[in-house]
Amino acid sequence: MSKIFVIDSEKRPLLPIHSAQARQLLRNQKAAIFRRFPFTIILKEWRPNSPVSPLRLKIDPGAKHTGIALVNDLNGDVVFAAEVKHRGFAIRDALTSRRQLRRGRRARKTRYRQPRFLNRTRPQGWLAPSLQSRIDNIKTWVEKLRKFAPIKAISQELVRFDMQLMRNPDIQGKEYQQGTLVGYETREFLLEKWNRQCAYCGVKDVPLQIEHIHPIAKGGSNSITNLTLSCSKCNTKKGSKDIKDFLKKDPSRLEKILKQAQRPLADAAAVNTTRFALLTALKETGLPVETGSGGLTKFNRAQQELPKQHWLDAACVGKSTPILNVKNIRPLLITANGHGSRQSCRTDKFGFPNRHVPKKKIHFGFQTGDIVNAVVKTGKKIGNYVGKVAIRSSGSFNISTKNGLVQGISHKFCKRIHAKDGYSYAT
Repeated sequence: MSKIFVIDSEKRPLLPIHSAQARQLLRNQKAAIFRRFPFTIILKEWRPNSPVSPLRLKIDPGAKHTGIALVNDLNGDVVFAAEVKHRGFAIRDALTSRRQLRRGRRARKTRYRQPRFLNRTRPQGWLAPSLQSRIDNIKTWVEKLRKFAPIKAISQELVRFDMQLMRNPDIQGKEYQQGTLVGYETREFLLEKWNRQCAYCGVKDVPLQIEHIHPIAKGGSNSITNLTLSCSKCNTKKGSKDIKDFLKKDPSRLEKILKQAQRPLADAAAVNTTRFALLTALKETGLPVETGSGGLTKFNRAQQELPKQHWLDAACVGKSTPILNVKNIRPLLITANGHGSRQSCRTDKFGFPNRHVPKKKIHFGFQTGDIVNAVVKTGKKIGNYVGKVAIRSSGSFNISTKNGLVQGISHKFCKRIHAKDGYSYAT
């Protein structure tokens, strides 16, 4: 399993240790729990001369999930892994709803301020909030992990797909074109674009071949927009036929394939939009930053016969990837939930005021979103409950546990074990 972060009494990050060592230190009262997620212990003494091996933080940014891995370059040990689930699409939907409500109010003949246009200017480097949130999430976790681990270098997957290499195979020289990476960029892009299934019959979980939509024998090109995926049976059956002749009995599928061929990959577009902004943010840490493409990541993963997972993709980013030791690693699953809303009044589906939101957000030392441990020894709800709390001013709280919602737990039984930070956690 993932190792445990350790800091000394001066909060200097030390080398992560095995969980058995951490339990021994806690049992002997030589350390205390400093943080639950990621689990970190703090020693009760200062250790300035403790040897520390540098670690490399590896990041595989995605539109929906970002993989994170801490790797020891000397021995290939993966000491920590996590997968961050972004809320970019939720932000996009919320902004769309707000825009529609405001537009509806302006259209109605009701009292409303005149439009102001000076607040519509955007500074240089501006990104849409749904994209900026992805960068902010990654920056937050880079800063957190640097506090708990001796990170000396960063590796980032800069481009999901090397678009220039796919359009012009000679762009990075003969050695790159004819090396072991040839074909990985194109194949990975097509697998994502065509949902890992045959474009002609829809079969999945079979070996797929790269196929020209318009045959080269009839004037087709090697452009990425003229490539698709096909199973062996369909590829043989189509041969050098024009796609319009091959699918003349299935016009709906023909239309779908022609549209999909010209459609850009939405997730890849989101990643490509934020890639250099993320690279700039990582360079601001002052650490050396290595970059690599998605094709190189897949090549490294395939060479070591590792399954397709976000945190394993992160561990395989960049040319510096050693032979990895991923035995018994359980990644921390992190979901970005945000810090709540600044609305002072909720609205109904038509945009009219519905209910007022209390201004005071902290009661009895707790706030909604804290993770608490409630030990109830009396009454009808005897038990031990761990989960996220929803507070009330009356002191009767609700706790969301893995077994469901538990209502009416007094604040007197609750002990906070992790303060609200805008994320939820699982393993």
